[in-house]
Amino acid sequence: MFTPAWKKEAKHLVKGARKFVHYKRDLLDADRVGEIESRRTDLLDAVKSGDRKMVDEASKQLRATCENALPREKPLGWFEENVEVMFVAIVIALGLRAYYLQPFRIPTGSMQPTLNGIIGTPLASEDWPSFPVRLFEKVMRGRSYVKIVNDEDRRIAATSTGQPDVRDKQWMHFFSRGEMRFLDSKPLGLPAPVNPCLDAGMRDAIQIASRNNGVLPKGTVVVEGTVDSGDLVLVDKFSYHFRKPKRGEVFVFDTIGIRGIHERSGEQAAGSHYIKRLCGVPGDTLSIQSPNLLIDGKIAREPGIQRVAAGKPPFDINPNGYGLADPREKKHGNKILSQYLAKPTDTLHLDLEARPGMREYAALGDNTGNSLDSRYWGTVKEFNLVGPALFSLWPVTTGHWGFIR
Repeated sequence: MFTPAWKKEAKHLVKGARKFVHYKRDLLDADRVGEIESRRTDLLDAVKSGDRKMVDEASKQLRATCENALPREKPLGWFEENVEVMFVAIVIALGLRAYYLQPFRIPTGSMQPTLNGIIGTPLASEDWPSFPVRLFEKVMRGRSYVKIVNDEDRRIAATSTGQPDVRDKQWMHFFSRGEMRFLDSKPLGLPAPVNPCLDAGMRDAIQIASRNNGVLPKGTVVVEGTVDSGDLVLVDKFSYHFRKPKRGEVFVFDTIGIRGIHERSGEQAAGSHYIKRLCGVPGDTLSIQSPNLLIDGKIAREPGIQRVAAGKPPFDINPNGYGLADPREKKHGNKILSQYLAKPTDTLHLDLEARPGMREYAALGDNTGNSLDSRYWGTVKEFNLVGPALFSLWPVTTGHWGFIR
């Protein structure tokens, strides 16, 4: 601690010159390496002598030798430096996304009122507010004002079940859009997934086409109204490596291998992610006696589950609490799809004894009247788990900003 600052700086320079040689040895000529080593020795001798003037001169010579050792190496310009900084930032962001935190956009309303999905509302363009108001709502509320008009006669394509071929499109689990497909032209892009677009006018457009032998006439308004963005949340991808998932928390999982989801949702489920409340852990046996969810025959007491069961504002979206699955049969081709919790006597058992990765969990939406969940398609395997939903980032005016519970 009593060493003079000039001596410390000289010693740091000696170490720095050695690192420079190690890092650049493949680019340095042998005589340059020898010259740098000689200058390092001179500086060390000067430090030992205690003569500050000798140290300053030796330091100057060593710096000059290192700076001129690679005369052909052009220094980075402002453009190269900024590209390098951006590249490093992207690498760090991708690393965080891959291993720690992943942004996830809520696509549907199955978790309302805890989290908002993408909501479409019809509104004639002549009733839209002024541009400054629309801009403010876009920034603070995530609300977009959209109008899509068909620009030519098009014949709507049909799916294998005979329904109009409109489907969701998703990129990086972040941007959720849709498209309407046609037999005689390229797809028409939609400003939101299918269900919000149906609510914002597309249902009427499809009815017009059905009355016109499947042709959507030129000038038909396909979508006109508002689209409220789904909540943008951060998913903690780290915690489940060190702790067990907890009953009652909100979590995200992928749909790989969950046959019931793919049979009921079709192509839009392939490779997608769902967000629900984790309502059962390995070893649990679930049943529903409205308004309550029962675990091993007893009422589940976790706070998140209790809020749904109580059905009090704002959870009065389901005033009867947890409900059973819709008992009406649904087919996939000629196959009648299974339902797991459609009657008061039905139970769903979650396997505890399965090998690691195959243990089972149950996922239910807080909006139980409008949620495709474990009541319909069964269990979520351990390997499907992504992590707990940690924080709602945006929009900031919906009342959901903050930690998710």
